[in-house]
Amino acid sequence: MANLNTHTTNKRISPSLTVLLATSCGIIVANLYYAQPLVGLISKAIGLSPSSAGLIVTLTQIGYVAGLLFLVPLGDIIENKKLVVVSLLLSAAALTATAFVKHGTLFLAAAFLIGLGSIAAQVLVPFASYLASDAARGRVVGNVMSGLLLGIMLSRPISSLVADIWGWNAIFALSAAVSAVLAIVLSKVLPARKPTANTNYTALLGSMWKLLRTTPVLRRRAVYHAFVFGAFSLFWTTVPLLLSSPAFHFSQKAIALYALVGIAGAVAAPIGGRLADRGLTRLATGIALGVVIASLLLPLVIQSSSPVGIAVLVVAAILLDMGVSANLVLSQRAIFSLAPEIRSRLNGLFMAIFFLGGAIGSSIGGWAYASGGWGTTLWIGIAFPVIALLYFATEK
Repeated sequence: MANLNTHTTNKRISPSLTVLLATSCGIIVANLYYAQPLVGLISKAIGLSPSSAGLIVTLTQIGYVAGLLFLVPLGDIIENKKLVVVSLLLSAAALTATAFVKHGTLFLAAAFLIGLGSIAAQVLVPFASYLASDAARGRVVGNVMSGLLLGIMLSRPISSLVADIWGWNAIFALSAAVSAVLAIVLSKVLPARKPTANTNYTALLGSMWKLLRTTPVLRRRAVYHAFVFGAFSLFWTTVPLLLSSPAFHFSQKAIALYALVGIAGAVAAPIGGRLADRGLTRLATGIALGVVIASLLLPLVIQSSSPVGIAVLVVAAILLDMGVSANLVLSQRAIFSLAPEIRSRLNGLFMAIFFLGGAIGSSIGGWAYASGGWGTTLWIGIAFPVIALLYFATEK
């Protein structure tokens, strides 16, 4: 079993360290999403064709999934603080490159490295679970995940607004500086954690397939959240297209402000964690999946560009983010309740699977909106959480 040093043997995590971990996760994971609303601007600047512009986001996602599968498991065998700091410095270097390079291939290579370095957040989440006591683990993970989710939700409007004021390069330069400072702060503040697992890297990677086959909790929670995150990605990929259409005629700033409303949904993360700590994971999971379905049904029933229609879209965004936030924390609470010495591998597998679901949701959403419009997109979106709920109903 992993052996914690004297900083962590009392299994209590201070509120200030929890806030730092939550803030760090938000800052790190935001790097994955800054380019999404800026793809058009960036592709023109670096000479990418419209058909290749999607590679800017895709390669960042591929880098992240690669990191989840091949770097996050290292948290089970090497000193965690060192892994976090090195990953952050890699991100800072890649972000600096994206701010200044003008060549398409070099930019895409840097985008891949941004994704790879952003796995630092997924080393910090299981790190927080190690520092927490069993009784408080759900609450601590929920609070840290709130920061991560806020990073996801704030990244798009922030990058849009920064690009509007200073140009698209500015957000990458700013984030590079913040990532470098964060690496220094965490190197000073984080307690050391050196796992004592008796295995090498090759055996570690080989064990991941076995863990997936022999850990039903991991498989179930990964499938639930892959479908939920698929619906989330589908919605947030297509709703800006709807709002910028002639029916709504939202400006870039107005779309950025709309994206901010989803932040209210992050409050569900700590609530989900507290319910899990009380042994109510099953009930809370059913509610979370139901809320996601309701969030997509509402704008399907009331489709209008009137103030009422806009209000429905606002409520839908908040409910969707609430359901996704709660389900994510419930899933990680369940996974982190398993053996401590395999938590990094379990978390890497879980995140890679559900992130893949999100990538599929994004790609299907773009196709569905172009082919059948907003109504078709919502019908397909609802299918995701419905499948998850049907699978959830078979849980013993």
